[in-house]
Amino acid sequence: MNYQETTNWMFNQLPMYQLQGASAYKKDLTNVNLLADHLDNPHKKIKCIHVAGTNGKGSTSHMLASILQEAGYKVGLYTSPHLKDFRERIKINGAEISETFVCEFIEQHKAFFEENDMSFFEMSVGLAFDYFAKEKVDIAIIEVGLGGRLDATNIITPLISVITNIGIDHVQFLGNTLESIATEKAGIIKPNIPVVIGEYTPETQPVFLAKAKENKAEIYFASDLISETYPSDLIGDYQEHNKKTVIQTFKILNEQTDFKVSDENIKSGLLHVVKNTGLLGRWQQLDTNPKVICDTAHNKNGLEIVLKQIQKETFNHLHIVLGVVNDKELDEVLPLFPKNATYYFCKPNIPRGLDASLLQEKALQFSLIGKTYNSVAEAYSVAQNNSTKDDFIYVGGSTFVVAELPLNKEV
Repeated sequence: MNYQETTNWMFNQLPMYQLQGASAYKKDLTNVNLLADHLDNPHKKIKCIHVAGTNGKGSTSHMLASILQEAGYKVGLYTSPHLKDFRERIKINGAEISETFVCEFIEQHKAFFEENDMSFFEMSVGLAFDYFAKEKVDIAIIEVGLGGRLDATNIITPLISVITNIGIDHVQFLGNTLESIATEKAGIIKPNIPVVIGEYTPETQPVFLAKAKENKAEIYFASDLISETYPSDLIGDYQEHNKKTVIQTFKILNEQTDFKVSDENIKSGLLHVVKNTGLLGRWQQLDTNPKVICDTAHNKNGLEIVLKQIQKETFNHLHIVLGVVNDKELDEVLPLFPKNATYYFCKPNIPRGLDASLLQEKALQFSLIGKTYNSVAEAYSVAQNNSTKDDFIYVGGSTFVVAELPLNKEV
């Protein structure tokens, strides 16, 4: 199989949360442990930092990788989901895994995957660990896919565990209270491994403290410990919390491991996250006159911050290109959106995408007025045509809406 055929097989033959949602979620780590044994346990051959959280775990993972690259290390980075190409999930020093490695890995182990009903995510995790071990990375940043306790990445014993924050998302798997979600995320806390918490609430802090105590793990609350940060090329307001989390993580890494990262490395790494790692879609500007911003925020906590940041902008009229997936709690997120904007409702081009007319109907209940369009591209194009140079266009609501935009455009 060529690369296209290989990735199509991965996407279509096996459960994949990105496409299917709930039915792809596995209830234990039996499969991924079986796979790790089959691959000769590559995760035990690499040093890792493990990153979980409701929002910000992708940005935090990319910041950590960028800084370690600036310090001269060979850095693996495993994240999800991808926006344009599967290979975005697995990088070393910002360079995506080769198509050849992906094809050969799948071909070599395909019979095993089929025999043991491996999920898309389990295969991807196995591929990442195998690649990082063979390439002998100095360290790998491993982002949790969903939750923590039962996530396929949770077979690792990292140098440090990081939990960015807890918000209400994926309630069908993780529970519908902050405490229950925190319990799932805290599942990455390991015996005697330090843990950094980015943000906490009165509901989540006791969960983290109890889990850390149970595991004799030192716990650090970055929001209480770090007061100053440095500028970054990731300019969303929400990045302030992520930067504090990252700075605290490096304090521990420097004190408790052989890795050495200077303040200059941290400053430079934060300024060059996009260049070093290729991160896309975080408060990313796609155009000027009118200014166009896209962002992958897709739940209440993330959207709240992004929409507040939009209100700080100066513009004549606001245009919002909006699409969501069908498991989104619309009664939670739609009230956050401004009524004095023109809406362009669309469906992201995945099976889980919510039909644009259903979104339009629901939005109308919250006095959000707009027309429906057949694709993200069409909605975006009409928004551009309807705008004057003093307007502002925001595109978002889902990672999968942002994935359909021309993201590599230089502004």
